Amino acid sequence: MSPKHDIRPQQSSRLLVTGTVLFYLVAALCMVMANKWVLKTTSAPLFFLFTQLLIAVILFIAAHAARFLVVPLHVDKQLLTKLAPMIGLNVVGLSLSNYTLKYVDASVYQVARGLVLPFTVLTSCFFLAARPSLRILLSCSIVTLGFFVGVFLDAVPMALLGICFGVASSAITAVHSVVIKKSLDVVKGSAMNLSWYTNLLSAVAMIPVIILAGEVPAIVDLFFGPGEVMSENGELSELQTFIWGSFITGAIGFMMSLASLLSIKITSPITHMVSSAVRGVAASLLGMWLFGEIISGGRASSIATILFGSIYYTWVKHVESQQAPKDGGKYDRVPLEDVEAGTKPE
Repeated sequence: MSPKHDIRPQQSSRLLVTGTVLFYLVAALCMVMANKWVLKTTSAPLFFLFTQLLIAVILFIAAHAARFLVVPLHVDKQLLTKLAPMIGLNVVGLSLSNYTLKYVDASVYQVARGLVLPFTVLTSCFFLAARPSLRILLSCSIVTLGFFVGVFLDAVPMALLGICFGVASSAITAVHSVVIKKSLDVVKGSAMNLSWYTNLLSAVAMIPVIILAGEVPAIVDLFFGPGEVMSENGELSELQTFIWGSFITGAIGFMMSLASLLSIKITSPITHMVSSAVRGVAASLLGMWLFGEIISGGRASSIATILFGSIYYTWVKHVESQQAPKDGGKYDRVPLEDVEAGTKPE
């Protein structure tokens, strides 16, 4: 085949990769900022999570009805039993992530959840008997150092409650990433079907959690309280902020569920982690600009250290997988940001 025939497919592939990376970059940033925008005003963070999941479910059903995609509409006892561990971890993990973002600045959200990578490696070692190399342990040590720098050595202290939620969320996310691998077998390896069931069943599971957390009075006050439609300074009311934030994050979460398959297929581990690093820096800058947050030297050093350790981990995993592909050295995508993507499995 002549070189002229090879140019066009290569250009299309590069455009596809660039478009996917840019979409994830923008979508993840919008998710974090929109979540923080709502969580700063609402007293019902779990109900906010429920509305996000519900909107994603509605969009899945609409896409199915329009034959844009096909999702299974049956749910039986056997399916519920097999997916129960994953759904339980997803609900707890997303709830803790929302509480983390509520109590810490958006600019240092990734610092509060900075232990996701070390917890993931530890969990893989414990549950999957995956023995990490010395370089993997070094990368985890760098990330852990960055976490402690941001928490204990910064002139602008973070809320202790937010840190606790962040650490707990990181641990749950690590276990969740292992359970997802086993849950894929239940849906015959279909990430799309797993995303659909995750949103649907998590939304149902959130209802008793909301009641037990005591958010019913806050929900009633949100919809039927004496709040004004528009505040005196022209800003949106709490209800309007809640509704707009729910629609934005729910729609973005649904689109990220659709794009996840494409991302996994066409982006390399290095590309994924570099884009994560860019998102982390951009989130810090947007937090300063949108919410007037402070980025001190300690916070900047913490973020830089965590990002360096994460990128180094990705490079090590990539090198190890190239050297020994037959030994199971496949790259494991580590969910280092909020997903944010709060309505899709990572």
